[in-house]
Amino acid sequence: MPTLYRCRVLTPSGPDTMTLLDDALVEIDDDGRFARIEPFDGRMVNEDLRPAVLLPGFVDAHVHFPQTRIVGSASGPLLQWLETSTFPEEERFADAAHATQVAAEFATRLAAAGTTLSMVYSSVHPDACHALFEALDQKGLRAIAGPVLMDADSPAALTVPVEPAMESLEGLVEAWQGHDDRLQVAVIPRFALSCSMEMMQAGAALAQKHGLWVSTHLSENPDECRIACERFGTDDYLSVYEQAGLLHDRSIFAHCIHLSDDEWERFAAAGAIVAHCPDSNAFLGSGTMPLDAVDARAIPIVMGSDIAAGRSFQIPRALSYAYDNSLRCGHPLSLARMLWMGTRGAALTLKHDHVGAIEVGLEADMALYEVPWWADSPETILASVFFDHDRPGPIGTWVRGRQVHYL
Repeated sequence: MPTLYRCRVLTPSGPDTMTLLDDALVEIDDDGRFARIEPFDGRMVNEDLRPAVLLPGFVDAHVHFPQTRIVGSASGPLLQWLETSTFPEEERFADAAHATQVAAEFATRLAAAGTTLSMVYSSVHPDACHALFEALDQKGLRAIAGPVLMDADSPAALTVPVEPAMESLEGLVEAWQGHDDRLQVAVIPRFALSCSMEMMQAGAALAQKHGLWVSTHLSENPDECRIACERFGTDDYLSVYEQAGLLHDRSIFAHCIHLSDDEWERFAAAGAIVAHCPDSNAFLGSGTMPLDAVDARAIPIVMGSDIAAGRSFQIPRALSYAYDNSLRCGHPLSLARMLWMGTRGAALTLKHDHVGAIEVGLEADMALYEVPWWADSPETILASVFFDHDRPGPIGTWVRGRQVHYL
């Protein structure tokens, strides 16, 4: 039977526009799609969600599952932070029981943050990655995920040679690619400093073979950039990924803080995507992402919490830091653009054109937020959701019309 809600609805209607229905009837059909969104007409409903506001579910395009328990670990800039905080924690995921426990916590925290679609980095361990997919599936979330690839200049416990790494990825593709039309497998070279060229090229070939997404880190920290160029003998960092065959229109690069103009031009020509992680950029002292350079070249941009260098699973919180970042680079973001970046725009960029807005025909991925009684316009509602950090996260989250989180 269809489900009927009476509610307030705020949804993006374009990159710079949004629509508010202050008293709406929302009907979700048996397939979990929006069948009707129109002014309330007085009929009986299954539930009245007012005065809370229904928004589309948020998209987190860069988040690390094995770092769930080290949020807030302040141990220095990127390379020091990896050595001191991250790698020791990720070594624990060789224990399948530990990985299973944390995977359940991770999926629960995504849903509680209003995140309905995510790009997730697992650890190198095959069992941990299967546990991640199982937790995401059980929770009912959408995700693109894979193990990080690491075979060089990394702790021995986190190093996997090329052949077994590719065999593991093939097994994940067979088990999870396209599962329930919600889960996909990604090829994720952690970053150039942890991979041989052979590993990156093998990952690129496997991604091309199966039509998989690729994700990695790029130009996050000046020392990282310098070491990558020295190690691979290139003039710039992006060249490393170009030589590996990893730069294309299904590639998502996190951070992209210190790219040169020439790198930005090549990045744009390839159709690659920026995952903007402003909270972790600040927390690790990495720098300000030049949003003006991105927009000037019409480069697609999506938001990442970057847990655990990012300090919150909530993409609205990341969007508030994106706003701060935009002011620092003299290229202010509007609230409508921010909503688009965190929802429909990100979904379209990740080729999930069936989600991301509250529109008839789309699948019902949504999050319900309590806002102050005086928030009666799109701007005041989003000011509360994005900028009032003392307010809690969503009181309900749905994926394909099924509630996956509720308070």
